Amino acid sequence: MMAAMSLVSPELSLDPDQRDAGDVTHFWRVPRHHGLDCLRATFRRHAYARHTHETYAVAAILSGCETFFHRGEQHYAGPGAVAVVCPDEIHDGEPYGGGFEYRTFYPSPELMQEIAEDVAGRPLSRPPWFRHSVMHDPELALAHAELHVCLCRDDSWASEMEQDTRLVDYLARLIARWADLDGLPRVRGCSKGIARVRDYLDTHLGQEAELAELARIAGLSRSHFIRAFRKETGLTPHAYLLDRRFRAAGRLLGQGESPGDVAAACGFFDQSHLNRVFKARMGVTPGIFRAA
Repeated sequence: MMAAMSLVSPELSLDPDQRDAGDVTHFWRVPRHHGLDCLRATFRRHAYARHTHETYAVAAILSGCETFFHRGEQHYAGPGAVAVVCPDEIHDGEPYGGGFEYRTFYPSPELMQEIAEDVAGRPLSRPPWFRHSVMHDPELALAHAELHVCLCRDDSWASEMEQDTRLVDYLARLIARWADLDGLPRVRGCSKGIARVRDYLDTHLGQEAELAELARIAGLSRSHFIRAFRKETGLTPHAYLLDRRFRAAGRLLGQGESPGDVAAACGFFDQSHLNRVFKARMGVTPGIFRAA
């Protein structure tokens, strides 16, 4: 069944640095579906830094193997696998062995809840949650890849009705087979002191934060604060701040703001700093993300 994956159209590299490294990417957006982002890529060297998204990340592996950290464990996904990371969950990703080729969707919680309510036939209090990080489901992986081709902006043969029908059908099958509509996801606890620091960082993204000041806000010594913050959030204070700046940059770029203005607004040293941080977490540069 997976041999049909050869029908997937070839990638278009939009980043010379990636092409020189043996990595190939193509990123685009489907605005009418709550700004659905799409990425097709072959990565031989690129490694994602640990980060989070406001959306889901749903990937089908076509060839090779990707390994990624998620929910405290290292996972491996090969051909025929579908990997899902829910919103706000820390993860990374890199090639295992010679590299991997995959297709990724970033559906919003709003879109996923709409589809989940169609599947359930009733209102739901929250978007669906997925217990498994990696699901071996070749049939679903093939449908994922075919949908990716159909949604690609370069494939003018597909009407919007066909695109929308395929998207709804695929997400409905994904949710019906693998989502938990009523079970509660695991929630990482957060003490009041660390919560105050997170709130402070979230509201001061454009400013430099001093470790001593953050420790004071948490009511802890600096060494205790660093350990507690990492234990409760899964990231160091600096990595957390970069992650939140990355997410804020994505929102502004999606609104058409220039990378230079976004870098200044989100507290990056300069546009080059934004480029490095953003590409390490999204797989593409801010300019490509904005152009989509």
